[in-house]
Amino acid sequence: MKSLLSALHIFPLKSCAPLPIESAAVEPRGLRHDRRWIAIDATGRFLTGRQHPRLTLLRAIPNGTALELSAPGMPSLHLEAPARGDRVEVTVWTNTVAALPAGEEADAWITGFLGAPTRIAYMDDRCERPVNPDFSKPGDEVSFADAFPMLLISQGSLDALNAKLAQPVPMLRFRPNFVAAHTAPHAEDGWKRIRVGAVEFDVVKPCSRCVFTTVDFTQGTFDPSGEPLRTLTTYRRTERGVTFGQNVIPRGTGTVRVGDEIEVLA
Repeated sequence: MKSLLSALHIFPLKSCAPLPIESAAVEPRGLRHDRRWIAIDATGRFLTGRQHPRLTLLRAIPNGTALELSAPGMPSLHLEAPARGDRVEVTVWTNTVAALPAGEEADAWITGFLGAPTRIAYMDDRCERPVNPDFSKPGDEVSFADAFPMLLISQGSLDALNAKLAQPVPMLRFRPNFVAAHTAPHAEDGWKRIRVGAVEFDVVKPCSRCVFTTVDFTQGTFDPSGEPLRTLTTYRRTERGVTFGQNVIPRGTGTVRVGDEIEVLA
């Protein structure tokens, strides 16, 4: 049976609630609208669900170039993408880039939601963030995602994990952009290049997993069981840490759709 793209997700503001979609434009930095906005602290350091699990309750929905924000206990907020202004330094892991601040209203809103001084910043076309050169080609760029433009996981991998758990976890604990159906468990570990619809992608590196996988995004809290990370550690530990899923880099642009065939080229 052919492998198919069974689900597509974007996360317009890094660490926000998953947004399932039926189709997406593929851009060099990943899927359009994916992780182009980010929450940062007063020093410009990125904030994620690792420190603030409540971020996963925040819904961010693109509306053209704007963003519609909603969250429990908060009024909705319409944010226009900033086009100019004094840039703010944003640090994501070891990368520091010059992004555009979303403005005082956005900062007050996110601060009220998280209960700590927080700002929101936006990645426009001039805000360039390179991919780790050890796993990429010159000119490759990434959004505010942790390290790579996109993440792919097979349903078979999740099914194999859930067979080991007392309480199954949903795929979105792992926050993939692509979900592949009709494969063996961890088949993606052996893929080097794929085509989804008419767009090709390099499969470049296993995704290292962390405590974020233990955040129940429906509640905005950590799972007290420590799962699924506790079980993954027993059979998916490598020299690079615990891995699950594969990071991918687009090698073209176009549109991908749920139901597209995933063709393994190498």
